[in-house]
Amino acid sequence: MLAGMHQLRISTAIEDLDVALIHRFLSEESAWAREIPIETVRTSIRNSLNFGGFLGDSQVAFARVVSDHATFAYLVDVFVLKAHRGNGYSAALVAAVMAHPQLQGLRRFMLATGDAHGLYAKFGFTPPSRPQTLMEKYVPDVYARVP
Repeated sequence: MLAGMHQLRISTAIEDLDVALIHRFLSEESAWAREIPIETVRTSIRNSLNFGGFLGDSQVAFARVVSDHATFAYLVDVFVLKAHRGNGYSAALVAAVMAHPQLQGLRRFMLATGDAHGLYAKFGFTPPSRPQTLMEKYVPDVYARVP
């Protein structure tokens, strides 16, 4: 973290999250969830282990994990607001995710990233060891189709 910067406080309590801020970022600024409806964001938060990053009372970062808490986890929706990037907050957020007690001893922990490979590599993430065994059903414009 840069000298003089405030320490990021991380909370997994849903009631601490600024859902409007999360929705605004995902629907307007993210490369992966443009036009996502607020109800979809609310449902995803209800069904995930969430990590809000805060400076004082203001949320500046977010990540969530979809997991069975036994064998598998998928890290999604990781972001730090533009005005707060470059301060080590993304690394602090991912470190909190990786240290969470419910996410230990998993056989597979996955994520998708377009530009943060270096960040995730610091936490042991690598390209799939057997990509030929992985498949996906990807619908990039699903939110634009929701009535």
